[in-house]
Amino acid sequence: MSSPGPAAPARILLVDDEPDMVHATALRLRRAGYEVLTAFDGATGLRLAESERPDLIILDIRMPSSSGFSVCEQLNSKGTPRPPVIFLTGDLTVHAAVRARELGAAYLSKPYDPVELLETVASLLQTSRPATG
Repeated sequence: MSSPGPAAPARILLVDDEPDMVHATALRLRRAGYEVLTAFDGATGLRLAESERPDLIILDIRMPSSSGFSVCEQLNSKGTPRPPVIFLTGDLTVHAAVRARELGAAYLSKPYDPVELLETVASLLQTSRPATG
């Protein structure tokens, strides 16, 4: 009897309108072993979230066409479980942090601590993905 192969890497959707931020963060996540999908605006991010079914979504709050809050609200309204969401944003207002919690999402500020980001990603994936093996 053969043992099952290694588990597929978690798929993370990263949505931010700052290309340098997207590229640097995507590289960091890929080096940590994750598959990364990217989008540069909320509308594209929402379409990718619906079509690609990522295991976790990282959203900026302030973006063209649709804010990160709007994307998260739309995913919550679908009636199906949505993946964990991390708001990774430069919006450092109390309102932003409170709204993120109301939406059931984690909140990290930019510039971010790479270790904290990877720990948050791993923690959320551990609680949302079924154990394998």
